[in-house]
Amino acid sequence: MTEQGSPASEIAAGYASEGAALELGAVVIDGKTDAAAAVRLPLATLNRHGLVAGATGTGKTKTLQLVAEQLSAAGVPVVLADVKGDLSGLAAAGEANDKVSKRAQELGDDWAGTAYPVQFLSLGTGGKGSPIRATITSFGPVLLSKVLGLNETQESTLGLIFHWADQRGLALLDTKDLRSVITHLTSDEGKADLKGIGGVSAATAGVILRALSNLEAQGGEDFFGEPELDVHDLMRQADGKGVVTLLELDNLQSKPALFSTFLMWLLAELFEELPEEGDLDQPKLVFFFDEAHLLFNDASKAFLERIEQTVKLIRSKGVGVFFCTQLPTDIPNNVLSQLGARIQHALRAFTPDDQAALAKTVKTYPKTKFYELDTALTSLGIGEAIVTVLSERGAPTPVAWTRLRAPRSKMGSIGPEAVAAAVASSDLHAKYAETIDRESAYEKLAAKVAAPAPEAAPDAPPAPPPAPEKAKDDPGFIESAMKNPAVKSFMRSAASALGREITRGLFGNRKR
Repeated sequence: MTEQGSPASEIAAGYASEGAALELGAVVIDGKTDAAAAVRLPLATLNRHGLVAGATGTGKTKTLQLVAEQLSAAGVPVVLADVKGDLSGLAAAGEANDKVSKRAQELGDDWAGTAYPVQFLSLGTGGKGSPIRATITSFGPVLLSKVLGLNETQESTLGLIFHWADQRGLALLDTKDLRSVITHLTSDEGKADLKGIGGVSAATAGVILRALSNLEAQGGEDFFGEPELDVHDLMRQADGKGVVTLLELDNLQSKPALFSTFLMWLLAELFEELPEEGDLDQPKLVFFFDEAHLLFNDASKAFLERIEQTVKLIRSKGVGVFFCTQLPTDIPNNVLSQLGARIQHALRAFTPDDQAALAKTVKTYPKTKFYELDTALTSLGIGEAIVTVLSERGAPTPVAWTRLRAPRSKMGSIGPEAVAAAVASSDLHAKYAETIDRESAYEKLAAKVAAPAPEAAPDAPPAPPPAPEKAKDDPGFIESAMKNPAVKSFMRSAASALGREITRGLFGNRKR
């Protein structure tokens, strides 16, 4: 029992919660764990986002597992990127052992092995989970530029290419569609199409096409296409528990730009798709952004501003976002300031850069009279963290050295065979397994170029000589082409497919 007026009780008082809350662990003071001094994270504040940080091997993955399974138990769906392939254990009940039993006893935790509903997804067809895809049109020029590693000038050109395709209702479903549009716009006919709104230089088009080829060579073409992921499939319940969506990304560790940008696309899609909700008693979905530093590496100022704006606004849609990385300094300050919950595992201070990062991390925490944070952050044991969250009143809680509870699901992988069996039995696998390649920009542009000329009748007079070349101020390609019945038919079918020009959101992704 916590002694009234003790440091542990004073800290724990800041974590008292009237509503539902996640049980993270217990307060540690002077190396001693006080089981009665609980550290909680109110569900009502989870849409104010959070950070899980710490050096490799300090227990970040187990913390993600602990938080995810409690959210699932509360009926909240969770999306987790399983980069290393070791979170699949959420689908199986954990087994008691001496370490787990000892920790449960120290924390007063009525631990019992529990399995949680899990669905396994992968980017494209090369992973362990059910394949999910996005269309090039939906992904948009901003996010695609990040994947392709384009500079701002090249990104601007890519935006023009998308704008032209959007205006004409040309669906860019996969990489061959985008390639065909770029090739068209650098042809003589395509240059006329862009008259008055700019142009696509051969040099810039070459850079984009080479980057596209590199992406295809790395398997990126398997990700772009249809059927496209419906984000509502991430927000499911099973027997009252929130379904945990594991994005199995271990096959993409060598393609960090692709999977980190894909996670941002998912977040942008959720923002565009979900209605405004205001403050809820608990979030509709919690999204864990693992290896978050990959998203911010080499990001342009405009890209960072869009991330910041999305993080600010998506909480009104009932979505909480946790960024997971090694150092808080991996996250830009304008984004870091939006993260109300901090679970900081041990940091290293072996180098001058480590020491500078440690000093910056200390400054991001509220002042505390109970700990020397620079010492505490380098002294934490495995499964311990420095924690502060937002209380139900919206104020930061006292800093707490916390001994975290053990996850109730299996700590480690359930194995490829078990994952394969779960995938095969999933309704999502039947929905997304087979690629659909409907008529899109590639087929329509190819048909337009290949449209045959009408055959002359046997007794017809000779064809008139070709008309002289038009002057620059004569009607352009579009006006002339639209007189061709084949082109008219092509344009009508394109327009009817989409109905109107595509509108785009913060990240250039398609608004539905």
